[in-house]
Amino acid sequence: MKRYMGTAVRTKRGGYVVEVTDDQGHIRPLAPRNDLHNHSPDGFMWGYRGSGPAQLALALAADVLGDDRAAVQVHQALEWAMVAKWSQGAGWIVTEDDIRRVLAEIGAAHV
Repeated sequence: MKRYMGTAVRTKRGGYVVEVTDDQGHIRPLAPRNDLHNHSPDGFMWGYRGSGPAQLALALAADVLGDDRAAVQVHQALEWAMVAKWSQGAGWIVTEDDIRRVLAEIGAAHV
C-alpha cells in the first residue's frame, strides 16, 4: 500500500513537497499531473480550497486510481473532503486506503 507524505518544506516554485512511498520502501516525488489540468503551476498546497490544493487532490486521485479520467472527475470532491481540511503549513501522512475510503464516502466512482 502506498503512503503519501506532505511536508512543510517548500519547493523552488513555492509549493510544498509531497512524496510517495511504495510497498518496497521506494520514495518518489508525487507527480503534479499538470498535464491533466494545470490548476497550480506553483505546486501543491493544502489547508484551504484553491488552486494548489486542487492540484494536490488531482495528483493524489490520479496516483491512487491509476485512471486519469476518473481522477479529473473526482479530484474537486477529494479536495473539499480531505485536502482542504489539512492544517496549512503542517505536514501530513495518508495511505492509499485512506484516500480510497474518502472517495467511497463521497460517492466517487472508480474507487
